[in-house]
Amino acid sequence: MPWKETSVMEQRIEFLVRLKQKEAPLAQLCREYGISRQTGYTWWRRLEEGGSFTELREHSRRPTHSPRKTRGEVEARVLALRDHYGWGARKLQVLLAREGIRVEEWTLNRILHREGRCGKSPQARATLQRFAREAPNQLYQMDFKGEYRVREGWCYPLTLLDDHSRYLVGLWPLPSEKLEGVQAALEGLFREQGVPEAMLMDRGRPWWATTSGHGLTRLSVWLLKQDIELLYGRPYHPQTQGKAERLHRTLKERTRQEGVPPDLAAWGRWAVAFRGEYNAVRPHEALAMRTPGEVYTQANLRPYQERPAPYPYPRGAVRRLNTQGCLKWQGRLWFVCEALAKEEVGVEEIEDVVIVSYRATTIRELDLRTRTTRALVTRVRNPNVSGMSC
Repeated sequence: MPWKETSVMEQRIEFLVRLKQKEAPLAQLCREYGISRQTGYTWWRRLEEGGSFTELREHSRRPTHSPRKTRGEVEARVLALRDHYGWGARKLQVLLAREGIRVEEWTLNRILHREGRCGKSPQARATLQRFAREAPNQLYQMDFKGEYRVREGWCYPLTLLDDHSRYLVGLWPLPSEKLEGVQAALEGLFREQGVPEAMLMDRGRPWWATTSGHGLTRLSVWLLKQDIELLYGRPYHPQTQGKAERLHRTLKERTRQEGVPPDLAAWGRWAVAFRGEYNAVRPHEALAMRTPGEVYTQANLRPYQERPAPYPYPRGAVRRLNTQGCLKWQGRLWFVCEALAKEEVGVEEIEDVVIVSYRATTIRELDLRTRTTRALVTRVRNPNVSGMSC
C-alpha cells in the first residue's frame, strides 16, 4: 500500500518497526507499502543516523548550496543603490556593471520585490519611434517644473535640456517666473558656454505673451537678438516637449526620494547634485543606457554677443519704435509691439499696406486706408516640433 497522504508519519514508523522486527525483507515491505527500495533505505538510514523517529519528518527540499544564488554582499549593494537613487532594475544593472558586478535584470527585480522595494517582473520594452535633433545644441527645451513651497515663499525650478543628448544644460531654482531671473540665468550660461541654434518652449510666461498675436516678449526679443530660432509648442500639447516632461518626472521622483529642499539655498545645492547625477550617473534608456554626459559635446555652439550687431534688413526702410512700441509713419503713430519698444524694425510699403518686420519675422500689417492694424506672424513648420517660429 502506498503512503497515505493524511498519515505519512505513521506509515513510515510502521514500516520501520516491521523492518526492525524482521517481519519481512525490505524489498517485500517496500512492495507492500508501494514505495521504492531507495525510499525504504532512505528512511532506514535516517532512523539509524538520528536515533529517533523524529528524523522521519519531511525535510526541506531546498538545496544546502546554490551556486547561482546571488551573494549576500551583492544583494546588499543592490538594495543600497535602490535606496539611494530609487531607480529600477535596468538602471541599477548598469550601475552595478560599472562596479564589475554582473546581475541579470530579472534577478534584480526579484531581489527588489522580495525586499519590498517595489520591483516588478521584466516586461517587453516598447518599441517607440523617438524624434531628436541630429547633434547637440541644435535645440534646447526650456520649461519651469512647477512650484515648490520654501521658507522664503516659492521656488520655481527652471530647466534647460539638450534635445539630442538629453543633457541637462541648466537647472536654476528661481524665486519667481519673472523675466529678470530667467534672463540672468540664461545670460550667465550663454556667456560661459555659448548659444544654441534653437529653443523650444511652451506658450507660458515669460517667453510668450498672450496679449498679442505673435507672442513676443522682452525675453523672446532678447533671444532673437542672439540669432536663436524660437519654437513654441501647441497649446494643451505637453507631448511637444516630451523630453522636458520626462526630465521633470525624474526630478519629481528624486525630490520624493530625498525630500524637498526647505529653502532656496538648499535648492541651489540640491540642483547642482541632481544635475551631476542626471548627466553623469543615471543611465538613459533612449541613449542605449548611456548617460547624457557620454553623448553631449560642445558642437554647434556660437559665442554670446554682448552687443548684437544691427540686423541688415534687405528691403524698405529701417525705423526705431518709440518707448511704447509704436511706429511713426506718415505723420501718425501706429502700435506695433510693446516688447519691441525702442527696437529697430523693417518697414516696407506696398500700395496701401505697410508691412512691419523684426529681423526675419513679420510682425504687423498696417492698413493705410482703414487705419487699422493686424498682427502677423511667420509660421515655420519643423519636422520634429509642431510649433511656431518667431
